Amino acid sequence: MASDGVEVPGDRDRAAERARKLREEIRHHNWRYYALDEPEISDAAYDALVRELEAIENEYPELVTPDSPTQRVGAPPGDQFAPVTHVQRMYSLDNAMGLDELDAWLERMEREVGGRSCAYVCELKIDGSSIALTYEDGRLATAATRGDGTTGEDVTANARTVKSIPLVLLHEAEGRIDVRGEVYMPKESFARLNEEQDEAGQQPFANPRNAAAGSLRQKDPAVTASRDLSAFMYQVVQTRALGITTQSEALGWLRAAGFKVNPDITTCASADEVRAFCERALEIRNDLPYEIDGVVVKVDSFALQDELGYTAKAPRWAIAFKFPPEEKTTTLTDIRVSVGRTGAMTPYAVFEPVTVAGSTIARATLHNEDEVARKGVLIGDTIVVRKAGDVIPEVVGPVERLRDGSERAWEMPDHCPSCGAKAYRPEGEAVWRCPNAACPAQRHERILHWAGRGAMDIDGLGEEIAARLEETGLVSDIADLYALTFEDLAGLDTGRTRKDGSAVLLGETIAGKLMASIEASKERPLARLLFGLGVRHVGSTVAEALADAYGSVDALAGASEAELAEVEGVGPVIAESVRRFFDAEENLALIGQLREAGVRMEAERGEELPQTLAGLTFVLTGALERWTRDEAANALKARGAKVSGSVSKKTSYVVVGAEPGSKFDKARELGVTTLAEDEMERLLEGEPPGDEA
Repeated sequence: MASDGVEVPGDRDRAAERARKLREEIRHHNWRYYALDEPEISDAAYDALVRELEAIENEYPELVTPDSPTQRVGAPPGDQFAPVTHVQRMYSLDNAMGLDELDAWLERMEREVGGRSCAYVCELKIDGSSIALTYEDGRLATAATRGDGTTGEDVTANARTVKSIPLVLLHEAEGRIDVRGEVYMPKESFARLNEEQDEAGQQPFANPRNAAAGSLRQKDPAVTASRDLSAFMYQVVQTRALGITTQSEALGWLRAAGFKVNPDITTCASADEVRAFCERALEIRNDLPYEIDGVVVKVDSFALQDELGYTAKAPRWAIAFKFPPEEKTTTLTDIRVSVGRTGAMTPYAVFEPVTVAGSTIARATLHNEDEVARKGVLIGDTIVVRKAGDVIPEVVGPVERLRDGSERAWEMPDHCPSCGAKAYRPEGEAVWRCPNAACPAQRHERILHWAGRGAMDIDGLGEEIAARLEETGLVSDIADLYALTFEDLAGLDTGRTRKDGSAVLLGETIAGKLMASIEASKERPLARLLFGLGVRHVGSTVAEALADAYGSVDALAGASEAELAEVEGVGPVIAESVRRFFDAEENLALIGQLREAGVRMEAERGEELPQTLAGLTFVLTGALERWTRDEAANALKARGAKVSGSVSKKTSYVVVGAEPGSKFDKARELGVTTLAEDEMERLLEGEPPGDEA
């Protein structure tokens, strides 16, 4: 039989065998083309293979498999991205903002390893969107965004459209394998996409990183497929099970499995070699077909990585060397003042738009009145601007030699620009503040903060919609969000008009999605709620510490200032701020309204494990055979223990794995009890550990 000019076997069994061989051949050529950039056949020959497979699958639909190369865009558009809990936390990296900071980190690593050989792997830091891929028995099962590092969003259907992500691994792999990497958009594809956005009258993307992240979170996988994304992989989670002992071995495994691995990766034997790689990367940065914003340096040995461990936010065994920011000149046209959710009045520079580090900027914070004076900028100045860390717009200072006398000085206003209240500058602080808690600007920022992704993650509630809800009187504080109805939102005047002069309403589709997102926010974790309340000095990390320590808003509200200060990571300043927040009647009334609306006020509890290790402090060192460091730490914490990164006289036990380092020596020096892996496991089961290790 023939289908669209392609000969299809008339026998089903022969067709099935031919389809199987075609899939294998196409996967091989995908790997050569997308992962290695070394194609073996012409585009026309490749297209012929795909057409033949499509013809067979059209003739015999029952032969279509989920991992067939023809199914990269096969899932229907989704209504939402389901949460995915990562098998191991996806940490961020500490930054070295210059070669001096990089040198300091390298010197610290040399001290930590105590004269032992320590190699490093240097990888270009791709400016894209992090991705976590899970394979079950060699087939792609799940793809998720980084999210908050612990929980991401399911973007499997979209990831399947990225041709450098294999649907099936090239070598045998049983069970579960998790890999991590970066999805990015090549520079040429980014330029082409923004041309299309302009032609369609739509807002262009700010930079390739935002374009990649936005493309990966499209509701319709066909849109993602049209965006020409690619991906570099750099991490395998189950290294111990695969017999991999170093980062360089892991990269080799990824290449052999069919993943695209960045070709500019080098294993360095010394600090001098690391520095040389970073200097070369800075030189070639603009010649690459994709954006990079630095170099990631990792200790190569996994045993040493386990020994060095983690801080609360990042691994100690890796650092991101960030490139010096690109600088441009432009004209400062004005200095204005914004008002934040806590009443802080912040001056910001308004200047002629200029493109810096891949995106156009026209504003930058000036932080406070003292900073304006220190920089010495005048309205009308030619100024130097850059992006701190290639992300945050920043005014470096004026080009004084270009002044012509028309420039004028700026003075900090003594009244709030939003509500007109008399502003004040607390003694000892650099920031002016608006004292009016009902200030419209403060209210607006509190609502946006509450709806933000780090807090209650109300998707769709951005600047424009929030402003219209406030202007129409539907929303005056965060509790009002939960009183909104579908009719309120569907009939909301967006402030825009059609050509015929009629008002553009929000509409039923957007209203339905926003209502669903507001409803879903009621079940956000306690830490998100505490962060969303906007207590001064309480960031996401402190919010997690308070949620872990107290487990509910009521318990936290009942804690004394002294008790709060004892929580690790809190201290007296934050404790005073938290206590002041819960002492204010208006805040208690707000919490009461949220409670009545159904917002969860307690930490979500899984199966409650016996707190047999409460009051004990553990330190982990060396490589464990059956546990990753995160798994062991989480198991100990689940039973009430505290897990620390350093050994002291207060340490109860040090769990010792293979190739232990200085922590093991410190434990012996202080007489701290050490445990082998099986003894730790006996403690987790509620049994005595037995003899000391």
